[in-house]
Formats: sequence, C-alpha cells, structure tokens
Amino acid sequence: MQGDAFHVYDTTLRDGSQQEGLNLSVDDKLAVARHLDALGVGFIEGGWPGANPKDTEFFRRARTELGLRNAQLTAFGATRRAGVKAADDLQVAALRDSGASVVTLVAKSHDRHVELALRTTLEENLAMIRDTVSHLRAEGRRVFLDAEHFFDGYLANRAYALEVVRTAAEAGADVVALCDTNGGMLPDELAEVVHDVVSVGARVGIHCHDDSGCAVANTLAAVRAGATHVQGCANGYGERSGNANLFTLVGNLQLKRGMRLVSDEQLALMTRTAHAVSEVTNVAPGSQQPYVGLSAFAHKAGLHASAIKVDPDLYQHIDPAAVGNDMRMLVSSMAGRASVELKGRELGYDLSGERAGAVVTKVKELESTGYTFEAADASFELLLREELTGVRPRHFDVESWRTIVERRPDGSMVSEATVKLYAKGERIIATGEGNGPVNALDNALRLALGRLYPELARMELTDYKVRILEGTHGTDARTRVLIESSDGEREWGTVGVEDNVIAASWQALEEAVTYCLLHAGHEPAG
Repeated sequence: MQGDAFHVYDTTLRDGSQQEGLNLSVDDKLAVARHLDALGVGFIEGGWPGANPKDTEFFRRARTELGLRNAQLTAFGATRRAGVKAADDLQVAALRDSGASVVTLVAKSHDRHVELALRTTLEENLAMIRDTVSHLRAEGRRVFLDAEHFFDGYLANRAYALEVVRTAAEAGADVVALCDTNGGMLPDELAEVVHDVVSVGARVGIHCHDDSGCAVANTLAAVRAGATHVQGCANGYGERSGNANLFTLVGNLQLKRGMRLVSDEQLALMTRTAHAVSEVTNVAPGSQQPYVGLSAFAHKAGLHASAIKVDPDLYQHIDPAAVGNDMRMLVSSMAGRASVELKGRELGYDLSGERAGAVVTKVKELESTGYTFEAADASFELLLREELTGVRPRHFDVESWRTIVERRPDGSMVSEATVKLYAKGERIIATGEGNGPVNALDNALRLALGRLYPELARMELTDYKVRILEGTHGTDARTRVLIESSDGEREWGTVGVEDNVIAASWQALEEAVTYCLLHAGHEPAG
C-alpha cells in the first residue's frame, strides 16, 4: 500500500464522471476502481453516497465485491447544512453509513460563495466545517477537506481562506486540499499561495482543474511548494476542460522528481490502465496523452528516425517501457530511409541496402495520391511484402462485387452486397446484408471465404473512418478510408483510397482480410 508521507488520490469516479458524455454504471465504477487499485494509487474517491442512488449502490456493493489491495476507498460529501447539527444531517449520515474509512468533505473557502451560494454567514460556514469534521473523526473516520474555490477565495479574502484551512486542521482534518475549482491559476501564482498556506501548519493537498491548460503544471508547482497530497483523474477526465491527468502526474513525480509512488511493476501497467479505463468509460483515449498515449513515443520525421536509429534516447525523454508503452515509427511522406528501416525491423523485415530506398519512394508516391500509413500498419506490411518479393500477397482473386441499398415499405433501409471471387481453385458467389453498404460488403466477403478460412469468423471491424481529400482540380476529390480490425488477440489497420467511398472501403476490407489470413499462417496463392 502507498505510504502515508505522500498521497496519490484519484477522483475519476466522482469528479471525472462529471465530464460531458461520460456516464458510468455501478459495474463500470467497480471495474475502473479495480484498474486504479492495481496501478497502486493510495485513495480512490468512489462518489457521493446519499446524493444519488447509483453512488449509494456503489458503496454498498464495494464492501463485498471490490476487495482493494492497495487503495483506500473514500466517500465524498459536503459539510452539514447551516443550522443543523452534523450528527442529525442526513447527508453526513450517508457518509457515515457508506462503509468508507476515509471521508472527503467539500467546504466553501471563498467568502462570496459562502454568502451567495450557501446563503449563510462566514462564521456559520466555519462552524459547519468544525462540526462536521469533528463529528466524523469521533465516528472513527479519517477526514480530508476539499477547500472549494480556494485560490479565488484567497485572492479575494486571504484571511478568511486561511481561517477555513486552520479551522479544518484544528477540528481533525488530516489534509486540506486546496482546489483550483475554476482552473484559472498559473503555476508561479499558485505556488506562492500554497507556500503561504503551508505556513499555517496544516497538511496541504492540491486539486486542479485544467481550464488554463495548467492542471498538471499547477499540481507539480504545489508539490514543490509543500503539498503532500495530489488529486487527479484518469486520462484527465472531468467537467469542462477536465482535471489534472493522474497518469501524467504519476509519471512526472516518479520519473522526473524521483518520488517512489508505485512499484516499477505497477508503473509499467500505466499505459494498459489508461486504455483499460478508456474502454470502460467508452471515451476514446487521447493519442497524444503524455506517457500513455498511442503517439507519446511515435516518430514520424525522417530526421528523428535517423537519430533514433543510433540512440532512441536522442528523441525520447524516457524509456517507453517504464510506463508500459512502446516506441513506434510512423511511415509517411516525411519518412526517410531510417524511418522505413526501423518500421520494417519492428514488423520483422530486413530493409537494409537499396530496398529501403525503394520502399521510401513507393510510400511517398502513394501518399501524394492520398494514402496514409501512420494508422495502417497492415497495409504498410502488405506493401513491404510486395516491394521485397515483387508479388502482391493474395489468398483470393476478385471477379466482381456490387452493393445495393433498398428502402422498404416500412421505411427501414437495408444494404445488400454480392461478391464473386476465386479461392483455392473454386469460384465462389456470396451475398450478405448489413446496415450499410460497407457492412454488407464485409459480411459478403467473409461469408464467401469463411468455409475455406474459418479463422475469419473471429475477425471483426472495430472502427471505420472516412475522409474526403481535396483533389488537384478544386472540386475533384478522392476518398480515404481507414479501417481497424481485430481477431480478439491483435488489432490492425488498413487503408483504401479511391474516387468512390465504397471502392475505397472495399480496398481496405480486402487488405484487412489478407492481413488476417497471413498472420493466421496461410501462405498467399501468389
């Protein structure tokens, strides 16, 4: 379990879930909590019991189903209402009954918010903090306090903001987390405030939003100024522009500041954790996210590739393996020989000598017509095979294909596709239906080949992207289609470019199937 000298506190399940378009079921929250626990964070804020049925149910199920090994589950809630004793407040009772050993209370620290939002006096707000913290401490709970809008409140009324911190600490709060709730602070200004607050004698934490793009930088500045408790969200989730990215914080603090927050083995889980959480939340992972993004260690420029060929550290700030990520070479019109050689080596091909030059020439020629191989490794591998052997890998030859879209009397639309092809000496005709012409073509192609190649039953399309490319004659345009496929064990991307979106889709589909069969061990017919 993470030591108590420094806290990594995750608030994905509460603050992160306030992101637009992010909706977590109770099962989702349990799954995310398990991933974060495996990573080794110290505290997982589960939600606000009593505020909504979902969070109440989460804490009920967490008692028997979660089984945390590293983290402590934390319940979030507010101080008691004005004019009501903490012992009699129903929201405080829900916190007591949650089963969580740690409670995080949100309290107003900005005088204007106290008077306008809470509609009470500054003195009563302090009493609410004192009463609630001391009550929960007496009930055996460890208490953290989130001082909401602290930095804005400090700038408006320093004395009152500091009195909130002092009151919470004297009542027994272990940590007072200073919240940049509006996300508008800059690192140098924030650090000065934190340094001042630390002198009060309370243990200080930091909770930053990213509205100025400085949430991580502000958190690091707070740590340098004396904060020993940092809060963040997986993948930077959160309301508006999000919260400080928990993974970036852990990477920076451990790899740059030398702080031992998690084990090396847990740190190596970080990329997988980021993507696993993304799968649960159904929010596409940020490809350029530091440390854990797909592009975090991707190299495209030929100059970079030439240097990396000599020493990867010349263009990488850490070893990607430390956080469970990989270096990737992107093949594009910007590529030079070194990029192609390294990418070929990554895929298992020797491109030494003149062969790399030929591949570079081919790549640049194709990309000038609209192709891109950055997200289409499978298409690039098929191109490599063709350049090295002089023969395009084929497991089947297409005679023809066609699609139709039918509007039925009930108003529904259905697409139908027919493919005619030759495979293993047979002429095969197959028809498939789908919710669109590309889906119908995919079904028809795999239906045609499924008897001869049963491995195709495991293949499925996982993503489909279309981009209209500007032509050289103004209104003349070409279409690029990128398809992601999976067989349950590996994923691969293919690309097709044609004047017609269906034709481009067919090209990408055909290459996806060919790649699948190659890696299933089937030698091409030619």
